[in-house]
Amino acid sequence: MRVKDLLSPECIELSGKASDKADVIRQMVDLMVRRGNISDREAYEKGVFAREEESTTGIGDGIAIPHCKSDAVKAPGLAAMVLPDGVEFDALDGQPVHLIFLIAAPNTEDNVHLEVLARLSELLMDSDFIDALLHAGSKEEFLAVIDKAESGRQEADAKKQQAPSGQNDYEVLAVTSCPNGVAHTYMAAEALEKAGKKLGVRIKVETRGSGGAKNVVTDAEIAAAKGIVIAADANVPMDRFDGKPLVEARVADGIHKPEELINRARKGDAPVYHSAKGVGHTDDSAKGSAGHKIYTSLMAGVSAMLPFVIGGGILTAIAFLIDTILGFGTTGGSNFGSMVPLSAFFKYSGGLAMSLMVPVLAGFIAYSIADKPGLAVGFLGGLLAANGNALADNFAKIWPDGLGGFQGFIDRFAFQHSGNTVSGFLGGIAVGFLAGYIVLWLEKSTEKLPKSVQGIRPMLIYPVIGMFIVSIIMCFIFNPLIGLINTGLSDMLTALGRSGMVWLLGMILAGMMAVDMGGPINKAAYVFGTFMLTNASEYLSKGAQQSDPKVALCYMSMAAVMIGGMCPPVGIAIASKLFPGKFTKTEKEGFVSNIVMGASFITEAAIPFAASDPAHVIPATFCGSAVAGLLSALFGCTLMAPHGGVFVIATIGRWPLFLLAWLIGSFVTAILLGVLRKEVAAEDR
Repeated sequence: MRVKDLLSPECIELSGKASDKADVIRQMVDLMVRRGNISDREAYEKGVFAREEESTTGIGDGIAIPHCKSDAVKAPGLAAMVLPDGVEFDALDGQPVHLIFLIAAPNTEDNVHLEVLARLSELLMDSDFIDALLHAGSKEEFLAVIDKAESGRQEADAKKQQAPSGQNDYEVLAVTSCPNGVAHTYMAAEALEKAGKKLGVRIKVETRGSGGAKNVVTDAEIAAAKGIVIAADANVPMDRFDGKPLVEARVADGIHKPEELINRARKGDAPVYHSAKGVGHTDDSAKGSAGHKIYTSLMAGVSAMLPFVIGGGILTAIAFLIDTILGFGTTGGSNFGSMVPLSAFFKYSGGLAMSLMVPVLAGFIAYSIADKPGLAVGFLGGLLAANGNALADNFAKIWPDGLGGFQGFIDRFAFQHSGNTVSGFLGGIAVGFLAGYIVLWLEKSTEKLPKSVQGIRPMLIYPVIGMFIVSIIMCFIFNPLIGLINTGLSDMLTALGRSGMVWLLGMILAGMMAVDMGGPINKAAYVFGTFMLTNASEYLSKGAQQSDPKVALCYMSMAAVMIGGMCPPVGIAIASKLFPGKFTKTEKEGFVSNIVMGASFITEAAIPFAASDPAHVIPATFCGSAVAGLLSALFGCTLMAPHGGVFVIATIGRWPLFLLAWLIGSFVTAILLGVLRKEVAAEDR
């Protein structure tokens, strides 16, 4: 199927005008409807907008390619619009869009829209082609430009396929891939091919997009090539390139620096790649490759974790909202959020989803490093990080008489009888990388085993030995050290509370909530806050009044804890609007979810930002939350519920001042982020 076959004159507008992105999308849908291939306009339009919410289709250089695969599409089609004055489209380069193609694809397995999208992306890398479309004098001329360009492209592809033996010996091979597997994958491929032609270098590019691997390089081509270019922000099969000079870069570099990458590959200015039996890693001397690998592995874990955080957190917030509406905000106590069957259901489901956050993070970091063998080891490490080492009672049952000095070691340093050994998401990150590289080590160290046992390595040797090593390291080294830190923090907070320094207590508690976003420091502050709520209940049960200073101190502590946890996501969201040049396009797309989750007291929404840029994000979130906690305590704000954010506003004493303190703290975070963070590359905005 050709691009021209999907486009008809009635679906083309050469003098378009639009006020904004939403307006132009609606106009494009109207053009598509004229073709007669849309059975439900509203459903199709909703699908197009839903796709835009995932990530913008404004690919830069004045071009946008919105698309939708839907049951509302009877047959595939294209619509096109030229906008001489341009329209703001949230494009990746921040520039107005002048040329838009809209793709409609039926909900079938053939993924026709991805094939057309790939072909369009390749054609649109040609500036002469774009210029000809923008200046077409008629719809017929517009179609003729497309027909000519696509015919030329197909002829060139056919010549490559029919080239005599020996003419397909490529100097450089390349692989391109991006997280969404759509436009950037093919744009990088086209840029590399054009650069190769300009430099006189024979190059073949394999694309690994949403429609699968295309133009796959062969073993013979790899053997003959001088070097390899990997321009990808997603994992690609690497073991086949063992022993070849390999340049590893971001997919954006494939688009904007293709000549540099090709020159490095063909001149041997790249480290030799060494595979570890199916899971490879580049030579450590590769400039930037180690950092790129760490970044992509971390982002693989964070991306897998986010749905659990967002979905589980919002379900939990709904539980608190239900109990608040039903009037249990001041009477629920520790059972708040589960006072009726409906709220209990939401809290249970949301809690289970949230409990998977750290295991999924660790598991998919390990998976990114060591492929499937790393997944199980990483998951176990994440479970240990999330749950700690609360096993002392089990040991006491097995050995009631103790184990002498060794038992003392276990009690003191491993289990502590309190279970206070949770290392949280920081522990999850550490053990994810640990698990991945342990599995890589196991793969390399068992390479020379007899062939008769080679097949059981992934199913037996890697998980058993890997899990054992990770368990030892987590239970006896990392988790206990974090547990000791948690105990010290709790003792310090208790002493501050007893001293009457409420303002300092509020500032520290709130600041702690914003340091590791659900990790041990955050949890130490939260546990202290809920402990103070328990104390308040005890005081009241013994006849104390709500106005009693001891009771007020308990409720003020919980207010500081909650406001500290609500500031980071909202502060980040505000910063993404005030300082758009310091956030990537993907980061800015989280604006609404950060606002909602911050308002719901789900600090974990800030984890992706803290994980990818801790040196700048954590100081900003800490200071903003600390200011909010200080103001909350000075204002005398109180809170009787252990969770819920704005959904439990009925339980907040002096709630207008609480909201004011929250807003001020969030803006402090936003301003500090604007000062501390560096400008991101233009192609990432």
